[in-house]
Amino acid sequence: PMFPVPIMAALNTTFYRLMTLNAHSMECNNYISRSRVMSLEKIPVVIFAGGLGTRIAVEGDLKPKPMLEIGDRPILWHIMKYYACAGAREFIVCLGHKGDVIRDYFLNYHTRNVSLTLDLGSQSGVELHDFDGSEEWKVTLVDTGRNSMTAERLMRVKDFVGDRTFMLTYGDGLSDVNLDALMDFHRSHEGFATLTGVHPTSRFGLVIPDTKGKVVDFSEKPVTEDWINGGYFVLEPQVFSYLDKDEPFEQGPMLRMTENGALFSYQHHGFWKPIDTQRELSEANELWASGKAPWKKW
Repeated sequence: PMFPVPIMAALNTTFYRLMTLNAHSMECNNYISRSRVMSLEKIPVVIFAGGLGTRIAVEGDLKPKPMLEIGDRPILWHIMKYYACAGAREFIVCLGHKGDVIRDYFLNYHTRNVSLTLDLGSQSGVELHDFDGSEEWKVTLVDTGRNSMTAERLMRVKDFVGDRTFMLTYGDGLSDVNLDALMDFHRSHEGFATLTGVHPTSRFGLVIPDTKGKVVDFSEKPVTEDWINGGYFVLEPQVFSYLDKDEPFEQGPMLRMTENGALFSYQHHGFWKPIDTQRELSEANELWASGKAPWKKW
């Protein structure tokens, strides 16, 4: 399509839509049935994308961690695409550290991923080639502060969430959690907060010695039996009443919800991978290059 300059300027807003629904349904046909895809269409997805990411220092100094690339796309895009394949259309991104990198990415989204022709004459405009419009997304980018804790970041998007059920996750964690099953579980209990519990992979090799110190077993970075918070939350608006801007969402608010019986855990036994280190980023890229990335449902 040909976009004259005024229309291109209109595209450069925090709120925009990418077309079309038909292309979306074809792209995500190996996730779930079309009838199930519709179930998350009106559920906003909040994504924490404002942390410093200090453990990936080399690239992280130049861009926020959610913008580190797997293949030729940012981690953030992979997460959004996964939610979109379950039917999600609305995303609210909490910006912080180097938020302008994320703003620029989405403001130039139409021109970043296609070939284009520029008319620099009196009929100035931009023609996009191979534009399939497969992402029908509404993206809200919210400045939640460079040094804010996660509870404050969540507080700052309250007006965009309103009184709706919403999903929340971290901008550096990949998974193949079944989002429909997660939502069904959330709707089945009396609480108003659900987190996804996962078994983490140990960062260190497990050594088992006998009574004399002789190693009788060794396991290189095994999957542990403990359950931890893997993100991929489903939350009700009541959660906002538990927030205090001076503490992380994962500490005081979740502890208070636990004490009140309002927090539940959906147990996910499948793939889950945080991108906290350069090694984990490399491992995610290797999975993507192999064509066997568990989160790729499109």
